[in-house]
Amino acid sequence: MQINFLRLAMAAPLLFCAPSFAHAADDASTASAADTTIDQTIIVTGTREATRTQFDTIAPVDVLSDTAIDASVSDDLSDTLAQLLPSFNVQRLPAADGAAFVRPATLRGLSPDQTLVLVNGKRYHRSALLGNRGAQATDLASIPNSAIKRIEVLRDGASAQYGSDAIAGVINIILDDQPGIDGYGQFSQYYEGDGESYQGGLQAGFGLADRGSIVFSGEYNKSEATSRTRQRADAIAFQEANPDLDVPDPVQRWGQPELESFRAAVNADYEITDSAELYAFGTYNDGNGVTDFNWRNPANTGNVFKDTEAFPGFNFTSIYPTGFTPQFGTDYNDIQTAGGIRSADRLSDFTYDFSASWGRSQIDYNMSQSLNASLGPDSPTEFYLGQLEQREFNLNADFVYRLDTGGYAPINIAFGGERRVETYAITAGDPASYAIGPGAAEGLSANSNGFPGFSEDVAGEWDQTSYAGYADLEWQPVEMLTLGAAGRYEDFSEFGSKFTYKLSARTDLTDTFALRGTYATGFHAPTPGQLNTSKTTQGLDTNTMTIFTSGRLSPSDPIAVALGAEPLKPETSKSITLGFTAKPARGFQASVDLYRVDVDDRFGLSASQSVPDGVENPNGYSSVNYYTNDFATRTQGIDVVLSYQSRLGEGQFSGSLAYNYNDTNVRNGLSATIGSDEQRQRFENALPKHNATASLGYDIGRFGILARGRYYGSWTDYSDNADGQIFQDFGSMVLVDLSVDYDLTDNISLRVGAENLFDSYPDEATYQSVRGLIYSRNAPYDTDGGQYYVRVGFKF
Repeated sequence: MQINFLRLAMAAPLLFCAPSFAHAADDASTASAADTTIDQTIIVTGTREATRTQFDTIAPVDVLSDTAIDASVSDDLSDTLAQLLPSFNVQRLPAADGAAFVRPATLRGLSPDQTLVLVNGKRYHRSALLGNRGAQATDLASIPNSAIKRIEVLRDGASAQYGSDAIAGVINIILDDQPGIDGYGQFSQYYEGDGESYQGGLQAGFGLADRGSIVFSGEYNKSEATSRTRQRADAIAFQEANPDLDVPDPVQRWGQPELESFRAAVNADYEITDSAELYAFGTYNDGNGVTDFNWRNPANTGNVFKDTEAFPGFNFTSIYPTGFTPQFGTDYNDIQTAGGIRSADRLSDFTYDFSASWGRSQIDYNMSQSLNASLGPDSPTEFYLGQLEQREFNLNADFVYRLDTGGYAPINIAFGGERRVETYAITAGDPASYAIGPGAAEGLSANSNGFPGFSEDVAGEWDQTSYAGYADLEWQPVEMLTLGAAGRYEDFSEFGSKFTYKLSARTDLTDTFALRGTYATGFHAPTPGQLNTSKTTQGLDTNTMTIFTSGRLSPSDPIAVALGAEPLKPETSKSITLGFTAKPARGFQASVDLYRVDVDDRFGLSASQSVPDGVENPNGYSSVNYYTNDFATRTQGIDVVLSYQSRLGEGQFSGSLAYNYNDTNVRNGLSATIGSDEQRQRFENALPKHNATASLGYDIGRFGILARGRYYGSWTDYSDNADGQIFQDFGSMVLVDLSVDYDLTDNISLRVGAENLFDSYPDEATYQSVRGLIYSRNAPYDTDGGQYYVRVGFKF
């Protein structure tokens, strides 16, 4: 009852103000109405020309201000980008092992690791998690929102400029560098009464004797779990058959995990002379989380709840009389540091930037409320499952020379080199987490139930070293024409070399209208984790009563080689973008860009196969598979971005609309990953083809109001089943967000608002209902319903 009252109390004043909207109205490509000159912001992504603005770039670049980022309830940067960029998607994936915490995010529907992430223009490290088809992407949630000054998103292939991974585009996160002190505290909760979240942040920036600045940022978040779950039918039946037991309702939870995290950042620069500047920055992330796995029913989980001669008189019902739901937990730690010396004046004829950076992602997994059934009464109920670690060390030297040839503008010649070392490591878990105990011979399952620990057989450390050199030219021979060309050569210790190039042009037909286009080749290099790691699962075949060991092997493993595996090659791409940008009226800006991206040799997972006779099989694998270059795709679509900012009466009005159409088709594929119409449909239709965001804002005096709408087109969900894939089509979805800001004083502000104001839910996922799940776990939007929040901010 209290929740409903709060909803009504909050919604009433907002609805009365519906004709006017807020000062925080930042759209998918521009910033807030409070910053009416955002299209004149000098950008640093996709160009090494020091005077480029968002309007006069050769390729499309979205600029998201700190105001736009702070307007999101979520502390996860992936959620924020998904709300602001229609071509950006992120899924929740509850109960999906590590992917429930390091969520896969995609730009233009391409693989998560085909978008390059930079912080202050320097490569940010990957997560240690290998996700679907081995994708190893950056965990955007590891970067504190409160430390961000703006984000530049290049929607164009850029491997020739930045190297591996920049197939779909580049996300460059610019950290705040301004003196001052500000902070916030926020409380949020879903209409259903769960998912309480407490956030707090503080930023302090100090000038350094007019020679530079240093800015410290920190934020803390604690979020309770959500549950959109019905009691499982088999749990209801078990309760009816055992009225003396108190079966939890629900026995398992489908929803967001319980999370707690602390994030921090520092950003500093100091001019040691009038022409040289030292700089350093870093980010830190430390946290933990817990999510549910499937309930183990004592009535039908025979490989656990079973009387055996190996353990006479013992049954796991003595420990878990109502069954158990394994609790999968993670402890994660990310750190990134960078520093160097560069020219203090970016506009001088010759500039340099020497830098070094180091980053690490460390993920520890644990399991509680579980067991290793094959160990019987000796089994622990809690396990340490092991650790994944990714480390990266980069050395960069970058130069820019402005060559005056007597034309309209100098030729901007950028060149440089890079050395990068990537290291991947797996540390084994508790022996009990992967042990095969004496009960296995009688059908009791081995390993920690729910997620086997990493064994000594798969533990190890691997690295890869690469060297790169590049040249990047931009030239404006006449006022109306800008030309660009870039080339990059990279050599990797594990697979050889790769050369990519990019050609671009822009013609300004008038002062307010320009055509632009690019053609680029790109690639994603296989990582040490993809090249070298294996994963082993052990159990018992209850039909043959023999222990089996199945494995996902390294492509270089002798067994995989005997089955036809070849070393992974880079995924390669060819992309073309063609569009226009315009400022037809004061305060109005528009851009339309068509694109096509062809990706070859995409990573997939081979079909499971038996080990051939005569091949040495020391681990006794019964079946194996491996990563392979498996298929090719074509992704094509259109981006449309409109924005308008103007004085209206005594206040400031802003409006925006961003639309993306994105269609991916499998051009060819081997039998492993895309070998059937079912697999093809699963790959091509799992994300909406149509996405849009719109915002309206009005800011007057101390008062502002913001309304934002998000549209997701239809998509198709899937589920694995013994008889093949099951599909379900879902219709379009519209979510409306609304918030009101009021400056209580010159230093203190208050915001109240709601995301998914009208408490909209998608259709139910009928094929998952037997497990208690109501809404699809693969949905490209939050399925927890409406969420309200209150935020207090201060600034000095």
